[in-house]
Amino acid sequence: MQKDSPVNIYGQPIEPCSYSPITGFFRDGSCNTCEQDTGSHTVCAQMTAEFLAFSKYLGNDLTTPNPQAMFQGLKPGDWWCLCAGRFLQAHDEGCAPLVNLAATHKKVLSIVSLDILEQYDHKKA
Repeated sequence: MQKDSPVNIYGQPIEPCSYSPITGFFRDGSCNTCEQDTGSHTVCAQMTAEFLAFSKYLGNDLTTPNPQAMFQGLKPGDWWCLCAGRFLQAHDEGCAPLVNLAATHKKVLSIVSLDILEQYDHKKA
């Protein structure tokens, strides 16, 4: 799989999102993406209890460990490369988490507008 250019929403080199837990489509700590990443795991978001409950309600349980997939489960405060579409759903429902914009891949802009993303800038919260 060929990674897309590692550039954030501002055209700068993408910053890491999280190494603990290790995140990203490539499990490289960054929200890098590629053509095969159909979920567009491009939003570096800080998990909240509200968002994790929302995701679980929609059928994607991010809190339960899955050792076979080397997934320890997420808790509030963890940073995670979130699917762009799920972030937009959470925004529409009023439960979107904060975002590290410098660690969010530019490809997200094909799904979520910059104006929406900037509303959740963790540096301004």
